[in-house]
Amino acid sequence: MGKPDQGERAGVTAGKNMDGFEALIFDLIEANGLGHAEIHRTVSVLTLPGYFRPTKRWDLIITLEKRLIAAIELKSQVGPSFGNNFNNRTEEAIGTAHDFWTAYREGAFGDHPKPFIGWMMMVEDAPESRRPVTDRSPHFQVFSEFKQASYLKRYEVLCRRLVQEQLYSEAALIASPRTSVSDGAFESLSELTSLKTFITSFAGHIAVEAARG
Repeated sequence: MGKPDQGERAGVTAGKNMDGFEALIFDLIEANGLGHAEIHRTVSVLTLPGYFRPTKRWDLIITLEKRLIAAIELKSQVGPSFGNNFNNRTEEAIGTAHDFWTAYREGAFGDHPKPFIGWMMMVEDAPESRRPVTDRSPHFQVFSEFKQASYLKRYEVLCRRLVQEQLYSEAALIASPRTSVSDGAFESLSELTSLKTFITSFAGHIAVEAARG
């Protein structure tokens, strides 16, 4: 387990749900030269076309002159139903990415360079989310990474593989206790799935888009 990652903006996990992360993203867009981009966060303008379905609603969309710059999912989960929620989030994340990139391939977003597609998950850091969990698979063995893995570890594996399989540009997992409302504490479980890696990659993408003009 890594050391607590206070990172930029120590209070990023405070506030209602994922509002702190949205604010951090806004700051990065401004700081990296794309302050004139349109940042969409109202429900009525958060849909993008899909391939297997007409549309998909994202949590945050950034556009510039009719060009899609980035689309980001910001999710959070608190206990006690970590098991059911993990399975639902997994299916949603994989399905969303596959649908998006197929639509991109088919020209749904115009003839433009690939946008940044991000998936960020904040999970309550609690005894229940860190406790080893046993799964039954009577016919075939589960992958070793999942054996006796806690729900936090399962989310870390999910984020890692979402990036390794190029389903998302970056996927981050943040473990944060309920007390973070007052002190902003959070922890990353690995460098690949850390908030620092996510925001560094995102900032680089924004800088490239700004240089593109």
